[in-house]
Amino acid sequence: MARFLADENFPLRSVECLRNEGHDVAAVATDSPGALDEEVLSRSVTEGRVLLTFDRDYGYLIYGRRRQPPPGIVYLRFDPETPTEPAERVLALLTAASIEFGGMLTVVGRRSIRQRPLPRHPG
Repeated sequence: MARFLADENFPLRSVECLRNEGHDVAAVATDSPGALDEEVLSRSVTEGRVLLTFDRDYGYLIYGRRRQPPPGIVYLRFDPETPTEPAERVLALLTAASIEFGGMLTVVGRRSIRQRPLPRHPG
């Protein structure tokens, strides 16, 4: 079971799909709509959750502004064709032997997956 924090832009239908597969998913859209990126990032760190997002600003906060990184980030860089496609992609990654979310920025495109280690600087 993975622990995730779904950013406000992550579809609620995908949140439901991940929960139905037994994952612990908190959703910004229902828990704290309108939260600033800094607040979402801080919550992800505090709660020990991998952040699921379509927002590239988290990379800037972590690499550019040196904010404390969360346990992992999954940045989806595509426009979903269905409200459940993001969950389907995350679930597929969870079963891939070569993918580990912990300590990584995982960038998921329509046809590619890249990973980069998150920095270890304090917040």
